[in-house]
Order: sequence, then C-alpha cells, then structure tokens
Amino acid sequence: MDVNLGADEIEQIIPHRYPMLLVDRMVEIEDGARGVGIKSVTANEWFFEGHFPGNRVMPGVLIVEALAQVAAITLLRDVDQAGKIPMFGGIEKMRFRRPVTPGDQLRLSFTLERMRGPVGRGAVEASVDGQVVADGTISFALVENPTGQ
Repeated sequence: MDVNLGADEIEQIIPHRYPMLLVDRMVEIEDGARGVGIKSVTANEWFFEGHFPGNRVMPGVLIVEALAQVAAITLLRDVDQAGKIPMFGGIEKMRFRRPVTPGDQLRLSFTLERMRGPVGRGAVEASVDGQVVADGTISFALVENPTGQ
C-alpha cells in the first residue's frame, strides 16, 4: 500500500534519531509484511567526512542499517508490535554491488520471510535508479522496550 511517512512519523515508530536515523521517508508499507523507504544521500552526510575523503562512498554498514530501519518501521507499525525495540540478530549473504555516492537516492526494500514469536528474518534490497546496489537477508528480534516508552 502506498504511504508517505516523513521523518516525524518515522520517529513515532522507531527510536532512531539523527544522526542514526537513515530513512527519510517510507513510500510503501504492507503492515508486518513488506516496506519500501527512501534515503536521499547528500554530500554533507556526517559519514563522508572520513569515508573516504576525495572519494565519498556511503559505508556498507550504514546501507545495511538503513535497510534494517525500513524493516523495523514495517514491523513496528503493526499495533501488536508498537513500542518494541528492533535488535539485529544477523546478516546473511549481504552483497554490495556498486558504491553509493552523494546525489544517489537509495530505494530500500524489506520483505518478511518468517516470523516466530519475537524473532524473524527477511530479504532486503537497496537500489539506485533501478540498479541493485546491495542485497541480502537480515534476522532480528523485536524486544520489549526496557524504558517502557
């Protein structure tokens, strides 16, 4: 289902904040099953200062984190999961196919493959202009928020 969730709405769903909030908006969500988010990569991103000067490349670990955030938004938007904290369980067969640089707009997608209790796994893919730049599988757990917020 098409949606248009901006940063304010995203911050109501997941606990991430600047500089670690890496999803600018969500454009598709099938609650608990599938989601698509957008990250516009700009030249003034904090990570470009040291990665790599003169040859700016978005760190692969941050692409994976952005994909995980799309998964978390997709899952935590479900009323039964709301308020939980998403925790990484694992990253499998992640492949990086080309660098992501300033000016790129990442399209980040997540599709749930399996959910058993609080633990699940799903397929993730990041693309730029229709070309896959990273893909793989992530596993996660949705845990109770220890602060109760």
